[in-house]
Amino acid sequence: MQTIFILGFTVLGATLTLVASMLPRRTVLSAYELTRRRDEGSESAAEELRREALLDDILTLKQVAEALLLVFTVLASFAAFGPVFGTLVAVLVALIYGRLSRIDMIHSWAQMLYEHSEPVLLQFVERHPHFGRVIRSVKTGSGEQRLSSREELEHMIEESGAVITADEKKLISNGLAFADKTVEQIMTPRGVVETIAKDELIGPLTLDELHRTGHSRFPVIDGDIDHVVGMLHIKELLTSFDKKSQTAEKMMERKVFYINQDQTLDHALAAFIKTRHHLFVVVNGYRETAGILTLEDVLEALLGREIVDEYDIHDDLRVVAARNAKTNNNPPHGTNV
Repeated sequence: MQTIFILGFTVLGATLTLVASMLPRRTVLSAYELTRRRDEGSESAAEELRREALLDDILTLKQVAEALLLVFTVLASFAAFGPVFGTLVAVLVALIYGRLSRIDMIHSWAQMLYEHSEPVLLQFVERHPHFGRVIRSVKTGSGEQRLSSREELEHMIEESGAVITADEKKLISNGLAFADKTVEQIMTPRGVVETIAKDELIGPLTLDELHRTGHSRFPVIDGDIDHVVGMLHIKELLTSFDKKSQTAEKMMERKVFYINQDQTLDHALAAFIKTRHHLFVVVNGYRETAGILTLEDVLEALLGREIVDEYDIHDDLRVVAARNAKTNNNPPHGTNV
């Protein structure tokens, strides 16, 4: 009989070690990300989401099984070795079974056994939800919340309630999207850019016309808008103007900076800081003028709010461009094909 108890103790101790060594695989994606991918039609995400929903019960079941096996192993130790020596053996088992479970070879066997058993365990837990609620009284999991995508972070920000103010949410969201935006998305298009010829005289009438456009900056051109040779700023014109008319070429700022329309706003902001200039001419791949970009445009995209210049009549020149689009390339006898 004692031989049977010793054999039972050995089997129970080995089973305890294997169960302790089992470690169910957790997904690297969060529940939100899995739900998002499932909604996009991913069957693997749907299956993984189902598995994750049941895995906490599996982990709790593992803890319960481990506790019961430890109790039965202690009882078998008493029966096999007597109360005194059995107590010493039971204490030794309780101290070393966790260390044994971390041995690579034992862990590999345990994982292989678990992988084969997991579908049956998941099916059992899914079919017996009442059993799951009973064993769920044992808390499992670290409670760590993982982020798997930018969309999830944006979702968390949106659902943060009163923890973050509306302005803070907008600032964070715009900051997250800032690196993905290009110059072309926020620039003032060439169709609304008011230019002035380099040989045009800057007198009171010209100043009045420039002021009434609602713009504060004017590229100076040599022939057409694809040949920008300088910049005029109406604030500087109003403060430095005298009664003697001068040409735009003499009053303009000669230093002109160009930026490609496909550059990111990260690059544009770095360029503004490096050059300490407030306005760039935007060009396309053919070096044609596509529009203009100001430091205010970039800051507005970053902050998510408009910065209105005291000399700007129009808050958003892109709105003006859209409103004026009907006048572009629209002669009386023109035909769209």
